[in-house]
Amino acid sequence: MLAYLSRSAFVILCLPLTFSAHSLTTEAEKNSLKNVIPAFKANYTLLHKGDPVGKAVRELSYQKDGKTTYHYHTDIKWLIFSDKRSETSQVIVNNNQVIPQHYVYSREGTGRDKNYEWQYDIANKKAKDLKKERQITIDITEGLQDKLSYHLQHRLNLIENPEQKRFSYPVISTSGSIKDYVYQYDGEEELMLPYGLVKTIRLKREVTAKKRVTYAWFAPELNYLLVKLYQVKAGAEQFEAQLASIENNK
Repeated sequence: MLAYLSRSAFVILCLPLTFSAHSLTTEAEKNSLKNVIPAFKANYTLLHKGDPVGKAVRELSYQKDGKTTYHYHTDIKWLIFSDKRSETSQVIVNNNQVIPQHYVYSREGTGRDKNYEWQYDIANKKAKDLKKERQITIDITEGLQDKLSYHLQHRLNLIENPEQKRFSYPVISTSGSIKDYVYQYDGEEELMLPYGLVKTIRLKREVTAKKRVTYAWFAPELNYLLVKLYQVKAGAEQFEAQLASIENNK
């Protein structure tokens, strides 16, 4: 039902008196992911045909070991249908490139429950399915993302290249296959959301084989945070997510 629409090192030798290690470190920190996208928690209202049916949370946090954790979960209750989903992607970000390390997904509710857990060693072209205890070789390594980390990469790309009209991401699925996720610029729009009035750019992803179209709205004034998501499959509305509030985390 749902589509889910992370240091450089240097050696200091013989620094001139006009410079210091502190000033160089500060310059490096200025360009770190923490300063580009500070830790946050964004809360969304989920709707089906205009009616509230649940909530969602998108969250970014930074760990002491230098890794970044990106998390997304949803909780839906509609008539006799229930659906809870959780995705967590642990990544490393180097020069604005998100490198996935560990991905966990769970789904429970009406129908069959699902659980997946993968570890990635992108540099050595390896991916390990921890649930099935199998390891596969991956053909694509440059820019490869998991099913959640590409959202973070996409936001970084929007921040760095706001005029870009087409974005493509090789994404490894929970089965180990790799597909390109392509988003096209689809216009600008001013939205009234539970959060308030925001100006946005709209992107579109179309999966012809599944007759599915996903629209995603990002707000430049909120550092290109995703503020709305809407999906249609075979002409029928699937779901809609609208930003309700933002919390800044430390």
